[in-house]
Amino acid sequence: MPKPPPPPARGRDREATEQLILAAAKEVLAEEGFANFGVNAIARRACCDKQLIYRYYGGLDGLADAIGADLAATLSEDLKPLSTPAPRTYGELMRRLALGLLDLLRRDRLMQQINAWEAASPSPLVKRLIAARAKRMGMWMFEMRGALQPPVGVDAPAINAIIVAAVQQLVVSAAANGEFSGMPLREDAHWDRLRAAIVALVHGVYAD
Repeated sequence: MPKPPPPPARGRDREATEQLILAAAKEVLAEEGFANFGVNAIARRACCDKQLIYRYYGGLDGLADAIGADLAATLSEDLKPLSTPAPRTYGELMRRLALGLLDLLRRDRLMQQINAWEAASPSPLVKRLIAARAKRMGMWMFEMRGALQPPVGVDAPAINAIIVAAVQQLVVSAAANGEFSGMPLREDAHWDRLRAAIVALVHGVYAD
């Protein structure tokens, strides 16, 4: 006979189990990547019945949405220190974002995996998580920018896309290979050199 589904949890028990499943799903993604992201692997990591994943999240799609929301909430908290004091120029805003994003990604293994898979295998799941992150970052930029404007004649959206893409690729390459394009990215001194280069690039474009 098929195994009966587990009884429904209530109150704090359900909330605790939901958080346990969510944490397990993030761990599987961060440590094993999207290839092994499945209900069985997550249930094993969470030490729970896989039916609870369907009951609480509706399956992998719902769980992916929950991870996306969690990533957005975490990003919101991580961006708070970058919000004060308010930037005085558009260039200062972008310098703060680029350096802050570099630091955030370096310590977030899950986001490194997501960025790597965004280029290598852009599945619907990856797109869900990327969209959640991009939406939150876009909201932060909108709130922080206020009346600040880039210099006349500068294609800011294109420039900013290049800066963000460069930061993401450098962190992903550092995690995978410890270098990028011949530049070592293993020690603090290497990252200090990179940070100085980012500051120089942003200043050169936005001249603040």
